[in-house]
Order: sequence, then structure tokens, then C-alpha cells
Amino acid sequence: MSIETARFNMIEQQIRPWEVLDPAVLALLATVRREDFVPPAMRALAFVDTQVPLLPGQPDGPRMLEPRVEARLLQELKVQRHEKALEIGTGSGFMAALLAHRAQQVVTLECRPELAKTARENLRRNGLLNVRVIEVSPADGARGHAAEGPYDAIVLSGSVAEVPRVLLEQLKVGGRLGAIVGDEPVMRAIIFTRVGEATWSQQAVFDTAAPRLDGFAEKPAFHF
Repeated sequence: MSIETARFNMIEQQIRPWEVLDPAVLALLATVRREDFVPPAMRALAFVDTQVPLLPGQPDGPRMLEPRVEARLLQELKVQRHEKALEIGTGSGFMAALLAHRAQQVVTLECRPELAKTARENLRRNGLLNVRVIEVSPADGARGHAAEGPYDAIVLSGSVAEVPRVLLEQLKVGGRLGAIVGDEPVMRAIIFTRVGEATWSQQAVFDTAAPRLDGFAEKPAFHF
């Protein structure tokens, strides 16, 4: 099977059935080379409906999310060409690449030096000059990047127990934040929208599961 056939099948068999119907998002997934953002040893999994490990010998470490999950988050965020986006959890840079085609400017935070380096190389090789990869500590990543905010869109490329208020406060009024929230086995993708100076709405859009982002607090355990 050719790469283009595999890409076509990914879109038609995985992504469309997951209610990703925005023509602009589908066209983007057909043109951005996902295989360029998958580690060479894992390239056979580039178009498979699975999470792809990003670091050798760490199958439970950082992973690319399934194509359908990335696509649905991108669709629900409704990023526009004049907007500024923030991503937390760069990984190999694929979601940042998708955002870069939609937004005017993208800032993406990564706490693993080897992944930050790889993402920069992947983005440069694909000619994406409107993305800046910033290497941070895990705790700093959980605080976002207020210095360049506020943002029209924020995406967390991994799961969290809950979304810190400090991130919601970095949205512009009308800005959207997409995050996968909760605990295994079932988590929920939620879109938060800032509707006022100190108010946010939220909409659950689908159930899924994703690896934890480093540096985000867990909810305290309940004790009798």
C-alpha cells in the first residue's frame, strides 16, 4: 500500500467516522505529512488508529495521540488564520504543525529536551516558520506561557486530572481551550470557552483516553 493510499484510508476510515467533517480540517490532514512527525522506527504506525510512542524504550512514555483524536480536537477549536495558539505538550510537533497551518502564530511548550529538539527539526523540515518550540520544566508547562498571551486557542496534547485556572485565564474573551480531562479508563475531551472576564463555559465533545501530561497536579485522593 502506498503512503498516499494509507493517508486516504486514515481520513476516510478513522477520521470522518469520528464526526470530523470540516472540509478545511480534512484537507489539512491530507496535505500535512504525518509520517514526517513519527519516529523512524515507528513509521509503519503513522496512519494507524493508535497512540505512537515517541521515545525509544519508553512505550508508556510520551505518545502521539490517535489521528482521529488530534483531528477532532483541531476541528472543535475552530482556529482562525488571524489567531494565536498555545500548545502544551509538543511531542514530535505534529499538532503544532496542524495549528501552524490554521493560526497566525503558534507557541508550543515541551518539557523533554530530546522531543523539543526533534519537534524543531520536524517543523523546520516542513517549512513551518510561524511556530516557536519552547523548552520548559514540567511545572512551568502546567502554568502555560502568559508572557506571550492572551491566546485565542490553547490545546493540551495529553490528559490532565483538571485544567488549572491559570491556563483558562490566558485565553482571550472568546478564546477556546481543548483538553482531555479525567482518569482512566474513560476521560472526556472538553472545550472551554472564555465568555467573560472571569467566566468560562465548557462543552464535553467526546470520550477517549490519553497519556498524562507531565507537571499537572492530580486531584487529592478521597479519604474517609
